[in-house]
Amino acid sequence: MKTLIEIHALQNFAPSNLNRDDTGAPKDALFGGTRRARVSSQCSKRAVREYFKEQNKEWVASRTKRILDDLKKRLAPKLKDQKGFSEENLVKAIEVAVSSLGSNKKIKVDKEGKTDVLLFLSPKEIDSLESVIAGFYNDLLKKKPSDEVVQNLNDAIDGENKSRLSVDVALFGRMLAVMPEKNQNAPCQVAHAISTHTVEREFDFYTAVDDLKPEDTAGADMMGTVEFNSACFYRYAVVDWEKLVENLQNDTELATKGLRAFLEGFIIAEPTGKQNTFAAHNPPEFVAVSVRHNTAPRNLANAFETAVRVKKEESITKESATKLVGKAKTLASAYGGKGETLVLNLVDADLTEFGTKIDSLEDLLAKTMEALQSGKG
Repeated sequence: MKTLIEIHALQNFAPSNLNRDDTGAPKDALFGGTRRARVSSQCSKRAVREYFKEQNKEWVASRTKRILDDLKKRLAPKLKDQKGFSEENLVKAIEVAVSSLGSNKKIKVDKEGKTDVLLFLSPKEIDSLESVIAGFYNDLLKKKPSDEVVQNLNDAIDGENKSRLSVDVALFGRMLAVMPEKNQNAPCQVAHAISTHTVEREFDFYTAVDDLKPEDTAGADMMGTVEFNSACFYRYAVVDWEKLVENLQNDTELATKGLRAFLEGFIIAEPTGKQNTFAAHNPPEFVAVSVRHNTAPRNLANAFETAVRVKKEESITKESATKLVGKAKTLASAYGGKGETLVLNLVDADLTEFGTKIDSLEDLLAKTMEALQSGKG
């Protein structure tokens, strides 16, 4: 049985610039023929991964070109008493080890000690690399390491054996072009968040005055502009439960903890762009989590194909929730799909034939896990 956990959230942010493009402007997109505010899926996943770090650092992999620096810090205390040890030899051994990684092509290391590709490695995989380098330290100082050493180095990174995967890699997957056999298919998909309504970019003109400037000197000492918008975002993600369990070596307990943390992080974690300037800390006011079986994923963004418009004193979040519920019911009637939907509904939208109202985030998460467990039985 295939089980999907889907989360739909409506989050109305005050003026902000949460996710910038290359010009520093808030990201946007055309949808339904009008300009919408947008937050990229990568930005959303980054926020969740940062939230994971607060829960358990072992759940989060490192995306880095600076793996040599990390390995050097780890290995120097361990090998400093070994005969013939020197910092120069240690750097050489680590460079040879990292340069031995890869099946499509070997990883290259530049003069600054950075790899030519961005590696995405779990804490346990880095621990394993460290152990192999320590064990074969003298072999790595030779001109060319043996096939045994190269094999051990590459085996330190999980391929078919996923016992060393971190929760974020198990959820979001990874692609290593130099080692395609180490790629992981993601059970979690996250959509770009888009505003339910049309937006226009606005500009904040700011100035700053030198506090030590003479009193008789007029004018600002710095000035500029910051672009921003204000938008009610529709946010969506889906998790394939069976694939997540498979990626975590059938560790159902860890998969359950990871899924719960993902759902909580998706709801709580915010992009950090320009937050010191705007402080747009506005939690979602409508969150629906569905546990569905033997059916296809169902992104409800088309509820907002026609941009939402409200009259004076009407809530754009509530109107967006009404449209979302209507679209969900229409699709359910046409395509079916068994499941249970639980809703944190702070805007008092009509949930008839859509889902069950839940009063708190804690209860939403707890009852979602209960629905998942009962569905598996």
